[in-house]
Amino acid sequence: MTAAASGALISNDIIVFGLIAATLGAIFWTSTSSNRLLKKFYGFVPALLLCYFIPGIYNTFGLIDGETTRLYNPIARDVFLPAALVLLTLSIDLKGILGLGWKMLAMYVAAVLSIMFGAVAAFWLMGFIHPETVTGSTWGGMAALAGSWIGGGANMLAMKEIFEVDATTFGQFAVVDVGVGYVWMAVLIFFASRAPAMDRRSGADTTALDELRDRVASYQAQHARIPALGDLMVMAGVAFGAVAISHALAGPLSGWFGAHFSWSSSVSLDKPFVWVVLLATFIGLGLSFTRARELEGVGASKWGSMFLYFLIACIGMQMDLLALLEKPWLFLLGVLWIGVHIVLLWLAGKLLRVPFFYFAIASQSNIGGPASAPVLASAFHPALAPVGVLLGTLGYAVGTGAAYVVGITLRAMAGAG
Repeated sequence: MTAAASGALISNDIIVFGLIAATLGAIFWTSTSSNRLLKKFYGFVPALLLCYFIPGIYNTFGLIDGETTRLYNPIARDVFLPAALVLLTLSIDLKGILGLGWKMLAMYVAAVLSIMFGAVAAFWLMGFIHPETVTGSTWGGMAALAGSWIGGGANMLAMKEIFEVDATTFGQFAVVDVGVGYVWMAVLIFFASRAPAMDRRSGADTTALDELRDRVASYQAQHARIPALGDLMVMAGVAFGAVAISHALAGPLSGWFGAHFSWSSSVSLDKPFVWVVLLATFIGLGLSFTRARELEGVGASKWGSMFLYFLIACIGMQMDLLALLEKPWLFLLGVLWIGVHIVLLWLAGKLLRVPFFYFAIASQSNIGGPASAPVLASAFHPALAPVGVLLGTLGYAVGTGAAYVVGITLRAMAGAG
């Protein structure tokens, strides 16, 4: 379907891009205003949240069509995201990230297990609340959604094929994926600015996070300078040159793995996008050991963050805030599912006494994946974006296997085999 055929008022992607850019500009202009009412408003509603929801409103009421626009795929996802990953990781403090310790990995494992258990619990609970919701092929749709919520889109499609989920059911759960998953991301973004106060109340040990942020801030202060045109051109060359290299190698690598290793599909190494994310991250990490790290002094992480804001706006463009009203009980199923995940992960966080960031990024690296986990991480601090990348990418490796376990469990509960 073309953009024009979708019925959207604005179907030209160039105009849509301008609208999104103007919207982001207006949000940040008003968020830095000295107006007392605006200060109070943004003290309650983070600017990043508006960057997500306002494009969703545009899509919901037909101003644009987020489903058919090419701004998200390929522009934001395949160009802006890897460029952001390079710019955010070239000044990375790898030692500091490793210093976050075993608790970060433990929270990630807890997130995976809580999503798996949440699927079973939600399916069982809906059997009492509204039995019709869990009849038929619902279990297959949930298996596909488990693939997305533990891994990503590639894992979701893998579950669709493995369990032969029909297109209608798959589409319904794709809506649940966007509606419930992205709303949860918005909630996490909302609380990101309140994380220090929450950590103080909970008594969480934030030493490693604080040290990482302080080291990055110190490095930025020591190397900061007014960028010349040459600096910006070098930065653009590094960022988009790395994007080009990533895409140039991603196709051959994914094809080679798919042809020579039968297990590659189970960890999504036969998908070019996975390699784009991995290669962009590794290029950025490699540059962090060279003089390219000095680009942080002319705003590399700020440019990377700008690309991420465009990405989050393009993600928001895909939201249809009214679509879930057509299947309200599936929405409730998704809410119950993610609610179990939240409660169990919160209990794990309380037990381990971890900062709120650990909870948030462990959840989003599963529910959102590598495309949105660094966005959430950067809402805490740009230095933390690589943590989101690393954990989000890990989901591709475990998503298919974990979702398969969910699928066969739900199939047995549904009496379908």
